[in-house]
Amino acid sequence: MEYDAIIIGGGLSGLTAGSLLAKRGLKVTVIDKSYNPGGSCGIFKRGSTTFDQGAAMLYGFGENGFNAHRFIFNCLEEPIDIIRHDLLYCVNFKGRRIRFWADVEKFADELTEIFPTERENIHRFYRDMLKLYNHVMVETPSYTTADETDRNTALKNILRHPVSYARFLGYLNKSAKELLEKYFSDPEIFKFFDKLTSTYCYATVEEAPAVMAAVMFVDNHVGGSYYPAGSTLFLPGKLEKVIEENGGDMLLSHEVVSLIYENDKPAGVSLDDGRTITAPYIIYSGTIWNLYGKLIDPACTTQKRRDWAKAQVATYPSVVLYAVVDHHVIPEDTAPIEMLVDNPDRLDENEVTAYILSIDDRTLCADDEHTVIAIGPTFENWDVSDELSYRDKKKREQERLISVLEKRFSGFAEAVRYAEVATPRTIERYTMKNGGAVAGPKQMLGQHMFHRLHTRTEWDNLFCCGESTVMGTGTPTVTTSGLSAANALLKKLGKEPFVYCEGMPNYVRIVDKPFTSDRLFENFSELERMVMCKALRCRLCEHPSCTKGDTTDIRGIMRRVAVGNFIGAKKCWSKAPADQATLERCENSCVCALENGQPVPIREVVSYITGGPYEQRI
Repeated sequence: MEYDAIIIGGGLSGLTAGSLLAKRGLKVTVIDKSYNPGGSCGIFKRGSTTFDQGAAMLYGFGENGFNAHRFIFNCLEEPIDIIRHDLLYCVNFKGRRIRFWADVEKFADELTEIFPTERENIHRFYRDMLKLYNHVMVETPSYTTADETDRNTALKNILRHPVSYARFLGYLNKSAKELLEKYFSDPEIFKFFDKLTSTYCYATVEEAPAVMAAVMFVDNHVGGSYYPAGSTLFLPGKLEKVIEENGGDMLLSHEVVSLIYENDKPAGVSLDDGRTITAPYIIYSGTIWNLYGKLIDPACTTQKRRDWAKAQVATYPSVVLYAVVDHHVIPEDTAPIEMLVDNPDRLDENEVTAYILSIDDRTLCADDEHTVIAIGPTFENWDVSDELSYRDKKKREQERLISVLEKRFSGFAEAVRYAEVATPRTIERYTMKNGGAVAGPKQMLGQHMFHRLHTRTEWDNLFCCGESTVMGTGTPTVTTSGLSAANALLKKLGKEPFVYCEGMPNYVRIVDKPFTSDRLFENFSELERMVMCKALRCRLCEHPSCTKGDTTDIRGIMRRVAVGNFIGAKKCWSKAPADQATLERCENSCVCALENGQPVPIREVVSYITGGPYEQRI
């Protein structure tokens, strides 16, 4: 198979780049180690409960602000249903719940109740940051990374608001603390903002660059906080759909082990099964450490460059608790996202962010349940060679995280119906994030912005995107990095890049909450809706009992159908079709059949995408 471009890594940045290139007519293939695309943004199931793997605090879907996700879906002309949270989140700080309202002035009022001596300074700070943000980010939308910004466009924008831009650029090599010191004197408020920067970019106010903090402190208020209706399955699933509908391929469950070079330039990749795939252009969506430590032949780069990559400081490793609890243990006034600050004076392992997204999306679990995902730092050594010791350590970590949540939600421990923990080892195994550092290189002075991996590399046919690059951490920023990588290649090929145009048709639909299962797939035909609901019952098992080694990717077919990717599902089927007897055996072996006698109707779903005789039964 001949490709125009290979995308290494199927996280949000790689999928964004791949979908945009496919939309412009390039033949692309996306290669990812996991059997599900999305990287940290995706789901897994336990029984009938759906858990988000990681990234679920999503910004960038609003009508205002830095709405990179909305821009991408409008460019792709791909509809998606999105839930908007009433609050960005709540921070439980020193015995008080600080609610992050979308209205910046309202939030500033709330903050002054905690820090009354700083009332005027708080309002002045947020007014100044909001003005700066509107002048630099909102009035002239530019969905590109700093290293790919067009000079003429940048100059026009600077001339519109020269004072704001001069101030903004002046923050480039100053810390967030230096910025805050211009407004505040109360030591306690610095501790509060320290917690915000640790949430936004996994760095302290001393480490975080002021240029980032100035944007982050207001961006999420202006744009809002969102969640894909039905789970984060739909965000990467829709991007995969665009890729496959436009002739691209998804090569999942395969790892790229090295780059192939010809005439001193990357010319393709070697896979873990011994195969090679070639293409004139490559986009890498992964960590800087894996790029220079594994994929690039040392003979093809310099020791200085490898040392620089290796020396990038990582964010702290994380642990994640996934739990199902009794509905009643979560109070009615709970926000879908709550940050629990245990020690205002320093970062410790009791500082976790809890995602209770079933508050707004009732499709995730049963009516009498809530899903709770709690993520926080770990300073333990998880390099445990003995499997029994490792499991014991995981059990103790699970108990510790439950006890942290018990402090916020009284009775939580007794209300737990199911729980499991992902350690840094787990995170690295599934997402290839080195050491479980979910946010990649730390966004700190000295390795921020232009000190990070750029979109363009030493080779004119290898491009990079993802959290190791200039934009850094967060779903809107990695999405923007994928857009920049795609546009860089499109420009090189003389094709039209994707740029913001006034009055672009909108494909993002904000739906009412709580979102319920009966409203899934409202914009599809009744027949499509029925078959999608049946496919959505698939557990997407890591080790499917239905296939038992068969080459037919039932799991992949069901995942695609569940998001409306019928073309991709049919393509997946055509790679390894099976006869009716095999499909019947798959149904009988489905884990749902083994548990409750009601299998996923595999034959009916397959019949629909192939137009076979079972279609009339759906």
